[in-house]
Amino acid sequence: MKATAKELRFNSKELLNTVNRGEEVVLTFIGKPCAKLVPYKEKNSKTEKNELFGVWHDNEIVQDIDKGSERNYLEF
Repeated sequence: MKATAKELRFNSKELLNTVNRGEEVVLTFIGKPCAKLVPYKEKNSKTEKNELFGVWHDNEIVQDIDKGSERNYLEF
């Protein structure tokens, strides 16, 4: 479903009811899509202990972080 910024201002309750039914609402401003209202989903899965992301996820230094209390330092 599409709605304008003006419709959001004056009909926000109806648009939120639409989202609660599971539909997505694309908001437009001056005729161009600018935002999307989507149903909120609770995260059911917990993140893995010491989960790393980005450039560190496959770095050797951080792979065995739970094995010991030794400190690993990057060499520059």
